[in-house]
Amino acid sequence: MSFPLLTATAVLPALGAVATAAVPATRRTAAKWLALVVSLATLALAVTVLVRFDPGGARYQLTESHAWIKDFGVRYELGVDGIAVALLALTAVLMPFIILAGWHDADPLETGNRRWRPTQGFFALILAVEAMVIISFEATDVFLFYIFFEAMLIPMYFLIGGFGDRAHAHGEETAATQRSYAAVKFLLYNLVGGLIMLAAVIGLYVVAGNFSLQQIAEARANGSLHMATGTERWLFLGFFFAFAVKAPLWPLHTWLPNAMQESTAPVAVLITAVVDKVGTFAMLRFCLQLFPHASRWATPVILVLALISILYGALLAVGQRDIKRLVAYASISHFGFIVLGIFAMTSQGQSGATLYMVNHGISTAALMLVAGFLISRRGSRLIADYGGVQKVAPVLAGTFLIGGLATLSLPGLAPFVSEFLVLVGTFTRYPAIGIIATLGIVLAALYTLVLYQRTMTGPVKPSVAAMPDLRVRELVVVAPLIALLIGLGVYPKPVTDIVNPAVKHTMSDVQKKDPKPEVEAAK
Repeated sequence: MSFPLLTATAVLPALGAVATAAVPATRRTAAKWLALVVSLATLALAVTVLVRFDPGGARYQLTESHAWIKDFGVRYELGVDGIAVALLALTAVLMPFIILAGWHDADPLETGNRRWRPTQGFFALILAVEAMVIISFEATDVFLFYIFFEAMLIPMYFLIGGFGDRAHAHGEETAATQRSYAAVKFLLYNLVGGLIMLAAVIGLYVVAGNFSLQQIAEARANGSLHMATGTERWLFLGFFFAFAVKAPLWPLHTWLPNAMQESTAPVAVLITAVVDKVGTFAMLRFCLQLFPHASRWATPVILVLALISILYGALLAVGQRDIKRLVAYASISHFGFIVLGIFAMTSQGQSGATLYMVNHGISTAALMLVAGFLISRRGSRLIADYGGVQKVAPVLAGTFLIGGLATLSLPGLAPFVSEFLVLVGTFTRYPAIGIIATLGIVLAALYTLVLYQRTMTGPVKPSVAAMPDLRVRELVVVAPLIALLIGLGVYPKPVTDIVNPAVKHTMSDVQKKDPKPEVEAAK
């Protein structure tokens, strides 16, 4: 029996979460180091998955299948394709940086009377989220996926509500109220989406008789399973609604700005760079593969929603006064690009969308974590409270600039390649939507450069005159992310080689071929 590598990749952070939570309250530093070591060991397992995965091999590899709830046809089935491997690697790469960046975020607070925050709980919850996200990428049983798709809401709720941002202008009591509001809003939105999806999961079982993604897809392909048109559309809408909430896609996005604003910077990265990717990933794996006809039927409306997300998120980012809310609205715009690429139904669009998930995770992590370091020094999230930072903290300002330039998809940095592929893939089939979507690039340049100009340039404000530059721990967090942004911007081939075969399978699922070019290339 071969070693269950995929199971180990998810179980290790889960066991690490339990062990971290069990560390005595007086050993806070030990809890931090334990969480960091577990995240690095998980990264090593993810690298092993990446090495053992053969892009030219079977669609799903490293598969595991065991009976679980026999009476209901539920199995413990895992398997990864190129898209899942890329996102699994992204998750594992980001987690050590998230932990390092949040090294002091759960330290004791001094607010009149000394009040303690459970340091061990903070890091245990982060590891728990990692475990649930990883198994969500690996699950090929629909019911198994649903369980962890919903379960990850619990640790995220406590991370948002219990370990919020300390930079609040109206006192700890008001901050606690706003954190609670953001956490409850996050939970309610996602629970409603999950409950609707549960109804669709049950409906799928009634129609198919099992929950196995591969068995259902094969039965649909060979004609042994037929869904009535109306049934398929309703089931598709049930799945898509839940994924659109998680993504987040307009108009189901409103929980994200509150959640990111009230979270610590590492938790904000966990939300938008890791957890939200499960939504867009699931659109590719489940919506398109299980409901190909309904996916094509819904495409025009979804493309319009994606286009609105791109422009709406970018326009609201331009007018933000809070740094974290600006990054949140920018992420809504970026997720619009990802959904646009998925439902453009072209190989360039879907390859670009998958690459965008990876690159957005890295660029948002770089920008938000540096912004978190900046906010922790000044104690304010408001853009107006900064000015002239580049003169007193040039390294901080320089890394902030690179993260911002990646956000606006500057050529030479990783997001440019993915955004270009999405726009090309969209334009070849839907030229009007592709042209309008390019306005998102213009607006991204506006909100990013205005943010940098207002915070980093100009006269040095007295409140930032003594601001220290990045420390060694912070440089260890930021430098590898910057290196990845540059490396994947110059040479994205390692990721596209893994992703492209999986995209071909997805295109085959929905029975779509790339439009022929109007002008044939010269031979």
